[in-house]
Amino acid sequence: MPTQPNQTEALRIQIAVCTLCAAHLPLGPRPVTQFSSTSRLLIIGQAPGTKVHASGVPWDDDSGDRLRDWLGIDKTAFYDAAQVALMPMGFCYPGKAKGGDAPPRPECAPQWHGLIQAILPADRLTLLVGTYAQTAYAPETKKLSLTERVRRFDRDAAFIALPHPAWRSRLWMERNAWFETDVLPVLRTLVASRLQQ
Repeated sequence: MPTQPNQTEALRIQIAVCTLCAAHLPLGPRPVTQFSSTSRLLIIGQAPGTKVHASGVPWDDDSGDRLRDWLGIDKTAFYDAAQVALMPMGFCYPGKAKGGDAPPRPECAPQWHGLIQAILPADRLTLLVGTYAQTAYAPETKKLSLTERVRRFDRDAAFIALPHPAWRSRLWMERNAWFETDVLPVLRTLVASRLQQ
């Protein structure tokens, strides 16, 4: 049975006012996500950075520009919730840690992911962007390196693993030219097929 629009909106409101891990968030809660009952592309990322926390817009930074380039879609399509669902492992900025941002808060995904996924179409394409999403949704690959996970690219798999598109990914791509030549063209075709239907 399709989800009613008011059920989807009710879930959005519940998430927007969530304070589940507020005591652990240095900038306070500001959940950032995007979804609808027709989103046939689901992108599961890490957690918002400070720029996204400030704007409230998911992937509103250089890494978002890089991700959109990888997928071959523009901002209009990317930010169209009717087509694209954006669901990080942690919906709020988790703060700093040694070497960068802290990991996503562990409370978020168990609380909200299942409820969002129940709303999404069953025939969606799911992209796991970065190690946190990959180890959560494909735990059997936990002992593999990021490169090994991405190299296992399978157009028919339930999940497709991608590196996080942070600035460091440019260095990774230089060492792994196959990602640009072999993976990205097929990925763009898969994404386009979901967005056209």
